[in-house]
Parts: sequence; C-alpha cells; structure tokens
Amino acid sequence: MSFASVQNDYNSDHMDVSNAPPAANGDDLNNLFMTLLVAQIQNQDPLNPTDGTEYVDQLAQMTQVQSMSNMTAMLQNTATLVDNLQLLATGNLVGQSVMVRSDKVSLEGQPVHGRLTLDHPANNVTLHIKDSAGNEKTIELGAQEQGLVDFTIDPESLGLEEGDYTLSVVTDGGAEQVPLEIAGTVNSVRIGADGSPMLNIPGLGEVPYYNISQFGSSLPATF
Repeated sequence: MSFASVQNDYNSDHMDVSNAPPAANGDDLNNLFMTLLVAQIQNQDPLNPTDGTEYVDQLAQMTQVQSMSNMTAMLQNTATLVDNLQLLATGNLVGQSVMVRSDKVSLEGQPVHGRLTLDHPANNVTLHIKDSAGNEKTIELGAQEQGLVDFTIDPESLGLEEGDYTLSVVTDGGAEQVPLEIAGTVNSVRIGADGSPMLNIPGLGEVPYYNISQFGSSLPATF
C-alpha cells in the first residue's frame, strides 16, 4: 500500500479535512507525518510489504519540509527585527542635516544650499531656476572641475518669490540630467503605509528615505 493511499484512507476515516486547521509549524507537520507513517505500516499488505527504502525516502522528504517551515519562521522573525531596528534608527534622524536627491525645491525667503555632480569638467556651468509659471532665473557657476559643485540659491538677491521651483543645469559640454542635491534638516519622521520611512524636510516636503544621499557632516561649505 502506498503512502498516498494510506493518507487518503486515514483522512477519510479519522479526519474531517474541511474543518481541520492548517498545520501551524514544522512540529505539527512532523506529528502528522508520523501518524500517517504508522498507519501505512499497520495497513500494508503482509504478502507484499513496502520496501524499507520507501520509508527512508518519505522521512527524508518530511525532514526537508520541516526544515523549510522552520526557516520560513526564522526569516519572518528576522524581518520583524529589521523593521523594528529601522524604526529606531529613523527616529534618531530628527534634527540631522541631510542631502536629498531632488530637482525641486520650495523657496520660503531663506537661502537654499545644494550641490550638483559633473561627470566631466566644464568651462561654463549654469543653474536654471524655473517657477510654476515658467519664469526663469539663472545662477552662473563659471568653470568647474569634474565632481561636486556647491551652490546657493538666495531668493532675495535673485528676486524670487515664495513658491515651488524646478532646478536644472546646463553646461557648455552639453551634459544632460546633471544630478542635483539639496541640503536640509529633518523636522520629523513618519512611517508610510508601506512601512517605509518618510522624512519631513523644510523646502522639500516629505521625502522617501531612499532619496537621502548623505547624512551629517561634509555637507556643502555654504550650509
């Protein structure tokens, strides 16, 4: 008699499968397997007994299933621990200076500091600042070497009103989509619906944690 047929007979005679709760862990699966194995041995055909190697194979399969079940439980516990540690870590970000990858900024009368990254040297670098109506101001940054270039947007000196602005960079070398970062200070941290941290930064609003490019020291010299 096969293991599968004994399992079907045992379920029919002794178990209400529709009402039985699912196995909760590897121990439950192991207990069920041993019960079915004993039933298989007791109900085998005496004239055609089951080969002992079949029992060994079934036991090996059950051990593998139990190990996978235990591993799944361990991974779930680890994921919960990581989430808790992330919550504790993000809470400590309040009040810290950060750099945020963004080409948008909200000006509120105070100077805004940032930096851009050049892949190649340029003889002429210009920062363009455009409002929602399409009006544009520029800041000439002159000749710059490859790498990080700091800049400051002073709304008063540029005659920029409070509001939302989009930033872009133009170089004489024709560089496109130059990466921009804006400096700010974390006011508060909120956990989003998907569990990811959202940082509230003046001038940038709520920023996903993964958009932060740098924390703490070595921010732009003008910051």
